Amino acid sequence: MSDGTVGWGFIGASTIAKQWMIGAVRAQAGHQVVAVMSSDRARGQAYAAENGIARAYDSLDGLLADPDVQAVYISTTNERHKAQCLAAAAAGKHVLSEKPLALTLADAAEMVRACEDAGVVMGTNHHLRNAATHQAIRREIQAGTLGEVVAMRIFHAVYLPAPLQTWRLNKPDAGGGVILDIAVHDADTVRFLLGEDPVEVLAIDQNKGMAQGLEDGSMMILRMPSGAIVQTHEAFTVPHAGSGLEVHGKTGSLFARDVMTQRPIGEVWVVDEAGRRDIPVEPHDLYGFSLGKFAAAIRGEGAPAVTGRDGVKSLAIALAAQQSAREGRRVSIDYGGY
Repeated sequence: MSDGTVGWGFIGASTIAKQWMIGAVRAQAGHQVVAVMSSDRARGQAYAAENGIARAYDSLDGLLADPDVQAVYISTTNERHKAQCLAAAAAGKHVLSEKPLALTLADAAEMVRACEDAGVVMGTNHHLRNAATHQAIRREIQAGTLGEVVAMRIFHAVYLPAPLQTWRLNKPDAGGGVILDIAVHDADTVRFLLGEDPVEVLAIDQNKGMAQGLEDGSMMILRMPSGAIVQTHEAFTVPHAGSGLEVHGKTGSLFARDVMTQRPIGEVWVVDEAGRRDIPVEPHDLYGFSLGKFAAAIRGEGAPAVTGRDGVKSLAIALAAQQSAREGRRVSIDYGGY
């Protein structure tokens, strides 16, 4: 923009954008949401009016032609991410995309290459690694507090809120289902906390009646290059389980509760031969932290909190889990060269 403000165009008039991302962008000095795109003109106009956004477009071309838009946030259904990202990169716009980046590994990799070739910043909106709790857990692991990590467990079974019970439950072609919606987040969490990429997955999925033609629950077992093993549980159907994770090492175990949410809450503690020790955590807004890193990357100061390449890798794990559940066998994870 002429005054130096980085203008954002939101591709998709989504719930997550309204609840979290508009505020996160506006919290960055010199950043503003200037436009939104919805294929439903009336919905887009109402969304813009409700959220104080200056302009609404009913076409991607219209939004990308807006000279006040320098960056886009993509939060449409998953099968649309690739084409929208490629168009944004071709228009010279920085891209922050919701996860999963695409429905195939080849498509996700093409998105990353297009942004790299265009010289624009690309990020993936995996919010959990931006949490103060996850960052504290990673520091404890890296400091050797637990000794050699032997195993990790993530429990991320929730009840999908009514406003989100739409395409995630009944549109396989849109990339719905719990594996691409929640297990992909757990895959990124594992990579972030343990600092290595899983090599093999064994997964089982289930349908307990919420989803139509898709899985609404899953469990994964991941094998890490170090020999550590990881177990995860994801669901749309469980209202009272709570969320959390555990990391078990040869000299200590770390426990975290209520840390797999979008809110900056939860507690972390370590147990070893000396007893229990609470880990101090100073909460911050997950999305604000992510947007701060993205804004810095636009200025040429480092990389986004979660890069496009990170998004390719989390998708690779989720796709391997889908294959494992479908075929009933262990599957080696193919990262497509990333």
